Amino acid sequence: MARSMTGYGRDTAVFGDTTITIEIRSVNHRFIDFTAKVPHSFMFLEDKLKRIIKSYFHRGKVDIYINVEGSGLVRKKLVPDWELMDQYIKQMENVKMRYQLEGDISAAALVTNPDMMSVHEVEEQPDDLEEVIISSAKRSCEQVLNMRDEEGSYLLKDLTNIMQKIESTAEKISSRRDQVIEEYRDRIRARIDDYTGNHDIIDQARMHQEIALMAEKGDITEEITRLSSHIKHFFETVEGEGPVGRKLDFIIQEMHREANTIGSKSNDSKIGVWIVTLKSDIEKVKEQIQNIE
Repeated sequence: MARSMTGYGRDTAVFGDTTITIEIRSVNHRFIDFTAKVPHSFMFLEDKLKRIIKSYFHRGKVDIYINVEGSGLVRKKLVPDWELMDQYIKQMENVKMRYQLEGDISAAALVTNPDMMSVHEVEEQPDDLEEVIISSAKRSCEQVLNMRDEEGSYLLKDLTNIMQKIESTAEKISSRRDQVIEEYRDRIRARIDDYTGNHDIIDQARMHQEIALMAEKGDITEEITRLSSHIKHFFETVEGEGPVGRKLDFIIQEMHREANTIGSKSNDSKIGVWIVTLKSDIEKVKEQIQNIE
């Protein structure tokens, strides 16, 4: 089944006052390309997230974002600078001795000094944090897949319509082949008549030989057969299981090659018009399948 490479998924996990939001965005890419934009404290999960992404997607540029709101995972801790306090008290004792001062150094004088105490934020990780984030990431991936499938169904309808037009054009070209050969024959006879003015002196064997040679040079039977085979293969592939984008890209290249060959071999004006339509529709298909996984 055709699946788009464009999708979006979002899921949230709550830990007390903290809300963790996971977002996954996917767009076109020739291969699988993964980027994680997560807080530094969650970097340890990057490899596991990458493996999860690869288990869900085979092609596309996939970005995963983790956003943390609230303070439920952060604990504030008061940290004294003991070395600085030791120096402070020592210098205060020196001052008392130098100037014969009396009195004790109060604790308030130390703790109210902003240089003596600092507040540190310590990140805490609940035991089930990793499991919850991984589960949330998987749910986001499922949402992306659903969106990819939904868009893929629209792409498939569009591709089917275009491919049916291509098939119809190919049938028109094929049905025109015998008539083209007959018109070749008529043109050769007319030219000989104009040149000789006398049918009696025409070498009938030579004329038929020339007609056969011209018909052979302009014969597009094999190209039409291969083109029809590629069209059939395209329909079979697009309904297949798993990633089909690369296969379809190869098939459409082969179809374009056959269309070019038919155009170069045929000098018929009607076929020429159909070839323009054929190549235009093939280009439309080529553009569409760039978004198929």
